[in-house]
Amino acid sequence: MTAHRLFIHRSFIDRLGRLVRLGALALAAVAPLAHAQVSLDDPRSGWRSASPQQQDFLQEVHYPAASVNVNAKSASALIRGRIAKMRKADSAGGARQPARLVVDGIAMPLLVDEDGNFARPWSFGTGSHGIEVRSPDGQVKRRQFYEAQPDRVRTRLRVVLSWDSDSTDLDLHVVSPDGQHVFYGARVAANGGALDVDVTTGFGPEIFATPAPLRGAYHVFVNYYGAGEQRGVITTAQVAIIQDEGTPQEKQQVFRVPLRKPGELTLVRAFQMP
Repeated sequence: MTAHRLFIHRSFIDRLGRLVRLGALALAAVAPLAHAQVSLDDPRSGWRSASPQQQDFLQEVHYPAASVNVNAKSASALIRGRIAKMRKADSAGGARQPARLVVDGIAMPLLVDEDGNFARPWSFGTGSHGIEVRSPDGQVKRRQFYEAQPDRVRTRLRVVLSWDSDSTDLDLHVVSPDGQHVFYGARVAANGGALDVDVTTGFGPEIFATPAPLRGAYHVFVNYYGAGEQRGVITTAQVAIIQDEGTPQEKQQVFRVPLRKPGELTLVRAFQMP
């Protein structure tokens, strides 16, 4: 082998060695994320028969800071579990990193506490349901179950608002065909529609639901109420509208709207309930 070829050969080996070392460092850096473990305590797979009393939708709201509240909720009204070894938020930035929750095909952020625990109330009607929890690094846990209690009422109209920024306050507003306006200041309407909670601390979700929607035009608005120190950050709102949930006629629509500053009010969708 000539000296020139020997030099090229050694140079190639040196570069290859550096690449291997860099690859090892990169793998070490992401190792804490690769071992996140997702567990689901509720709901459990299979058949179940929950209580016919569906007092599991409205949540307590505590100001000035409000988030999802699970006080006094039965196991049949909760999605709960734990994501072990989930990386904590960056202490310098302080932003929380949500997991992802998918309920019957509708995705939304899922906040976990400092120990990785999560709990989210949900009102399940009669029929089949699918749950998926996904950690930020892509680890997934899925559950399928069938609610066999025939007296559990299905939600015929559900509107789910979530958003992608921490420490921000977006509000869901739904105006029904008879002119009733459901929002954080009037969470329960005389026609049966209701808003489950007012989330003021980021991500949501806020859910409007009714088992017996009126025929006619519904209007869905999102108000960018406040941003705290995130005032210069654009946040993207996601609104999912589910009609005739759990039936062969079920229809899902998902809309995403960028919101630029507090005070912005946006009509996301006007639609008809037949």
